[in-house]
Amino acid sequence: MDAVTRIVDRLLGSDTPLTRNAVVAAARRIALEEAPLDPSAAERAAAEVTGLGPLEPLLADPTVSDVLVNAPDDVWVERAGRLERTGVAFSSPEAVVAAVERVIAPLGLRLDRASPAVDARLADGSRLHAAIPPAAVDGPVVAIRRFVSVVARLDDLVAAGSLDEDGSAHLRAAIAERHNLLVSGGTGSGKTTLLNVLSAEIPADERVVTVEDAAELRLTGHVIRLEARPPNAEGAGEITVRTLVRHALRLRPDRIVVGEVRGAEAFDLIQAMSTGHDGSMGTVHANGPEEALWRVETLALTGARVPEEAVRRMLRGAVHTIVHLRRSGSIRSVASISRLVQNELLEVWAC
Repeated sequence: MDAVTRIVDRLLGSDTPLTRNAVVAAARRIALEEAPLDPSAAERAAAEVTGLGPLEPLLADPTVSDVLVNAPDDVWVERAGRLERTGVAFSSPEAVVAAVERVIAPLGLRLDRASPAVDARLADGSRLHAAIPPAAVDGPVVAIRRFVSVVARLDDLVAAGSLDEDGSAHLRAAIAERHNLLVSGGTGSGKTTLLNVLSAEIPADERVVTVEDAAELRLTGHVIRLEARPPNAEGAGEITVRTLVRHALRLRPDRIVVGEVRGAEAFDLIQAMSTGHDGSMGTVHANGPEEALWRVETLALTGARVPEEAVRRMLRGAVHTIVHLRRSGSIRSVASISRLVQNELLEVWAC
């Protein structure tokens, strides 16, 4: 048993409050006996029993967008669109599970053989997904997506080369003219970031209700934020995005912003866009503008008891503008802006 493990065992066997400052102070006292020649032993032991343990320094790094744990001694991060292996390691698979349990327990969630996978939003807004056997064949795995906002306005996108002045003018016009708008793109293409940027163009006197699976949008002004919730450890208490979209309609919104359309809530959003909530927005995973429409249509059909043709007509009457994003390595940019005119999708701007 190494010195860090001995310090951890003594910490866990003591009545030390599991707060960062208290644990570090206690670990330093114990380290004087267990590891007097190892100056970093106390900090490493404290990291084992607070928060996400050895991942905490990575999560404090503003350049890190993703933290990926493939095995206790195989931890990666993404910086500027590139994956890098780190020297960070947990002492054992059990230490990985314990770290996850520490941060999800206050949320009423659990991770065990009966519930071997979990989704959670951390206090800083990061999204955590973890899986253990039998769901994860080779041992516990963890993926943490951090929300890192690097732009705040359309002018920042132009300055970064992700958009030109003409494209920026098209987007400003779409917001000012209260176009119902979809932002499409692949995973990590910057959909949420662009939604934040576009939402910043909404006049401050308009009431906006946001609906998200995990709250990431950082809007200012007259904003009401709603967030979904997974079932708790007893399988109760779930709040779905679809339920929240319906609640949003009763909160007197001028616009509704859905962080990501991924289920039956698509039908309710289409209805909202068609019934006086012009200027509403949402994002959807898709490889192009036309595919974005197909995907929303398919999702809407899962929650609608109306004919396919009726959903298609409603969708094409509700959506006005589709902004498609692309990612090439570490570069994220607006690829095209399209408008639906008389049921035809017309590209009005392209990079």
